[in-house]
Amino acid sequence: MAARRRLEMEPQLKSRIDTILVRLVDDGAVASPPLTALLVALEADAKAFVVDMVEQDLDAASQTALLKYLRHRRTDRRPIFMLTRSNAVLDLAALGPGEAIILCPANHSPPTEVAPYPGAPGYETVANCLASPEVRARTQGVIAWRPEVA
Repeated sequence: MAARRRLEMEPQLKSRIDTILVRLVDDGAVASPPLTALLVALEADAKAFVVDMVEQDLDAASQTALLKYLRHRRTDRRPIFMLTRSNAVLDLAALGPGEAIILCPANHSPPTEVAPYPGAPGYETVANCLASPEVRARTQGVIAWRPEVA
């Protein structure tokens, strides 16, 4: 809702978003309100950006196209911190310079940087946390809990 309102009020931003969406759709993405909202936020004038669960409400093709855009076609180099559990977003084999993996363990231990190669401390933990968009969609909203013992 806010993204749509912002696009109505800022024609230059709308033009940039429309251009980016055309590229993403050409790369296989599905144009959708969640993708548009994400692009509006990413194109904001912030020095850095944090996106929690960047894959939320995006299909696999859209996730892949978005990451291709973020890696290769962006004209600015502002840092983007993305939290994800999608292997379409975090392709461990495709990490390049300027990209880092920070593992935030489920047990609330301090975050640690993980080197992007098998055998590095934390690498297998990160790899095991990732799942395909189809699996992530199947498990969306599932919360693990322990029943109270009487």
